[in-house]
Amino acid sequence: MIKLAIMGAMEEEIEPLLAHFENVKVTEFANNKYYELTYNGLEIVVAYSKIGKVFASLTAATMIEKFGCDTLLFSGVAGGINPTLKIGDLIIADKLCQHDLDITAFGHPNGFVPGGSVFVETSKHLRQVAFEVANENKISVIEGTIATGDQFVHSEERKNFIEQTFKADALEMEGASVAVVCDALNVPFFILRAISDTADMDAGFDFDEFLKSSAKTSADYLIKIVDKLNN
Repeated sequence: MIKLAIMGAMEEEIEPLLAHFENVKVTEFANNKYYELTYNGLEIVVAYSKIGKVFASLTAATMIEKFGCDTLLFSGVAGGINPTLKIGDLIIADKLCQHDLDITAFGHPNGFVPGGSVFVETSKHLRQVAFEVANENKISVIEGTIATGDQFVHSEERKNFIEQTFKADALEMEGASVAVVCDALNVPFFILRAISDTADMDAGFDFDEFLKSSAKTSADYLIKIVDKLNN
């Protein structure tokens, strides 16, 4: 029986997940809250990390090392840079990179440091389960590369650089750091994002509104994946 970690970066990303559960025990640790529960016989720990790579790494490592989780699912929102992606669309990461990791001055490619790699791949098995769920529920989802960095990217120039350098489809601020932690600790992991904003957005759009609706889309799909994993 697996013990499942479910992560988001922001409170808004885990609220729609927690709404599915009852009898939640809250444990405070390392300046954060971890929500422990049993769902249809499956042990689950839910947490939001706070935004950014450092907090995401801390939370992922804590869920694995302190709470004993052996599989990790991440649900949240991302900005789309693939021109075919629209608000609310779902993307599963097949691999992730850190677009702001740059020691090119020493002759290394963008996103690389010695002892690491530019891309970290997600669990093929978890992706297969996710696509089975999508097919059974007629949910449209794409697979693609997600780029992570400690910045909310809004410049067209920067988005173009990331798309061209990493062939990335979407941008966010946590996924690749979670990937590095899970990969190092041999924990299968899965990163799901719903698109909350796109490269051609009008400057006056309501990000908070799209954040909530996209986070719920991602969470509802993730719960169906959890149900499938538990069968």
